Amino acid sequence: MNRIIEITDFFAPELDVYARLSEVQLLNREFPEKGLFIAESPKVIERALDAGYEPVSCLMEKKHIEGEGKRILERIGDVPVFCAEFDVLTQLTGFKLTRGMLCAMKRKPLPDVREICENKKRIVILDKVMNPTNVGAVIRSAAALGMDAVILTPGCSDPLYRRAARVSMGTVFQIDWTFSADDNLDEIKSLGFKTAAMALKDDSVSVNDPRLTEADKLAVVMGTEGDGLSAQTISACDFTVKIPMYHGVDSLNVAAASAVAFYQLGNKQNGV
Repeated sequence: MNRIIEITDFFAPELDVYARLSEVQLLNREFPEKGLFIAESPKVIERALDAGYEPVSCLMEKKHIEGEGKRILERIGDVPVFCAEFDVLTQLTGFKLTRGMLCAMKRKPLPDVREICENKKRIVILDKVMNPTNVGAVIRSAAALGMDAVILTPGCSDPLYRRAARVSMGTVFQIDWTFSADDNLDEIKSLGFKTAAMALKDDSVSVNDPRLTEADKLAVVMGTEGDGLSAQTISACDFTVKIPMYHGVDSLNVAAASAVAFYQLGNKQNGV
């Protein structure tokens, strides 16, 4: 039986998680076992539930109780569900961005890099990609186009940040990912991966080079939106890879470049 609670007090502490706590506060680096994240929209919430994430509470428009949210409410049992009409909810910071439903959920402990890479053939390494929209879009492309896992270096936006998870359409719950302790590629190489740096360099190979597609285990390394990968990271990789472009265009956004690279280099055994 759901506990439906109509909102009458916008300053109720139960609503802090939705309206007043920042992403960093939700993450709770000091006590990560208490960390939370916000899943936004019914599709994202369902995929999080499918992946075994535990809900803490929900916030939704009244009309969705018997509408889009009904199936979710049937799955979450007696978790508190805060509700109101849309014009009331828009007084809460950020609610206008949703598709009518938010869910606060507990984070899970992250696996280490070796655990993530076990039995994987194609992985993505995101190096200091700070924009959550780009992180979400890259993860969506990775899940869709045959990559097996994503590793993020320190400085990357968290895939469970609200915007990243929303842009990914919930695929952050469908593909393995974790954070590495540093941006050193030695551990990845020790696990048998060839490394391919996506960079705009004259001495690069094309993304369709057969040495890349034929590699047994390949890690595709992609850099931050502005500066790209550092010279040190590029030199540490086995290949520097460039996407051929035309009409004088010299670069693509990291999210767009990821879709091209993953389509070409993704694990063909996954049906790509």
